[in-house]
Amino acid sequence: YQLVAGERRWRAARIAGLREIPALIEEIDDDTALEISIIENLQREDLSPLDEALMYERMTTDHGYSLRRLAQKLGKDKGYIENRLRLADAPAEIKQLVSLRKDTLSHAYELLKVDDPKKRRKLAEQVGRGELSLVKLRERIDGRPPRPTDGDVAPPEESAADEPQVVESLLSGVPVGDDSLIAAKAHLGEALDELSAILQSQAAVADIDATDRQNLAKYLTIAKLRLENAITQVRLMEQPRR
Repeated sequence: YQLVAGERRWRAARIAGLREIPALIEEIDDDTALEISIIENLQREDLSPLDEALMYERMTTDHGYSLRRLAQKLGKDKGYIENRLRLADAPAEIKQLVSLRKDTLSHAYELLKVDDPKKRRKLAEQVGRGELSLVKLRERIDGRPPRPTDGDVAPPEESAADEPQVVESLLSGVPVGDDSLIAAKAHLGEALDELSAILQSQAAVADIDATDRQNLAKYLTIAKLRLENAITQVRLMEQPRR
């Protein structure tokens, strides 16, 4: 017999010391077994975006799945599958970036817009070293000058609709003296800035399926409560001690 699907459950059963487990025995050919195995692996939570993209490619090229059929089979949006397949065809430096750092997926999609191989490699290396946030990467790609830092004078006309810039401007205008708080404020500002930019990107929104959007909304609600709790703690610190 050959185990086609359920390897993680089988390993967990062995760790738990179970001598018997329920199983389905089917007679299938090698191609079908491989197809089932790929679909099973696509359900893994720890699957990297690049591995996921390569598996989608195998399903569409080797097993004849259309994008619509594959999306229905996996419960994904068709646009999500299309974006992952773009990653499967990406240049080597982009694949390497995503394989080393899962958090650079949105960066990778932006890098795909760069036609100059030399410029693309240089930007990918900077992203890999953590030198470029998503917003800064877009500025480099579009050829826009960097936005002003704390010591610079902001341009006279700022678009009120440009939420990432507004968020960053508000945060940078709040002076904080302690080094650890300065670092925390910087990380928070960049994270909010990056999240706003991602959600405003049509390509990124198409890459988020309905379930992930719901989970993101829940996570942001929890994050809001945590921030409110942090604000309360800071306010309590302001009160004179008795």
